[in-house]
Amino acid sequence: MTGPAPAGAATLRLSTWNLDWLTQRRAGDPSLPRDVHPRDIADIDRLARYAARLHPDIAALEEIDTPELAARLFPAPRYRILMSHDDVVQKTALAVRAGLNVTRNPDLDALDVYPPDAPRHLRGGLDVTIDDGHASLRLLVVHLKAGCRDGTAGDRRPACRTLYRQVAVLTDWIMERQDEGEPFAVLGDFNHMLGTGDPMLGMLAGNGPLTVPTVGVASPCWGGEYFIDHILLGDQARQWLHPDSLRVMLYQEGDPDLQSRLSDHCPVSIGLNMP
Repeated sequence: MTGPAPAGAATLRLSTWNLDWLTQRRAGDPSLPRDVHPRDIADIDRLARYAARLHPDIAALEEIDTPELAARLFPAPRYRILMSHDDVVQKTALAVRAGLNVTRNPDLDALDVYPPDAPRHLRGGLDVTIDDGHASLRLLVVHLKAGCRDGTAGDRRPACRTLYRQVAVLTDWIMERQDEGEPFAVLGDFNHMLGTGDPMLGMLAGNGPLTVPTVGVASPCWGGEYFIDHILLGDQARQWLHPDSLRVMLYQEGDPDLQSRLSDHCPVSIGLNMP
């Protein structure tokens, strides 16, 4: 259980949720892998019911195709949807509660470390500043390269080499925020288990300490393993973390077929007590 927020503080519920190729493109679409099955209306309605239970102030979304789909889960007028400009199916997005001021910053396109003529491209980062009228928080939504959940910077596997090129870009972005004294959060699917002493975490925190509630904690999602969905807090935002506020929303469906129509990730959330 969490304690009460400090007097005058506004508690902000911040979530990240990978929606596992949430698209309504037809099966066989050349942009989809053969094993991806587009969702139908019942699937989207089921996810929307979980989104209503989650009830976040801000939700980072990964692997979502269109703003219309995001709005089915987080509808207007309660939420405003922002989406990355990536030319991919697995875009990143933010659902932001009405009443919060939003400033969109240029996407962090440099996270797509593939060459321009590559047959497929990686996701950039969605960069947004949130302001509640008293304090502001810079947010970067990421979805990093899969295939290197526990590899080091010296791992020669292609996925690890790609991932750590992205980590260098992300480290630069974090350093800029720290140099500017700007409270920030990096949230999304890192595709990497940030355990205690992990080399990736060491790189990201090389210019200043970060607070990462998911480090060294096993997630109960789909039977349990260490988190790859993370929320990193830096600068003053580290002090805003509501103690013991880390939560994972579990799915209730027992039917394996229905389970496969949800997501292979569960929503992860924390509370921030903004001044």
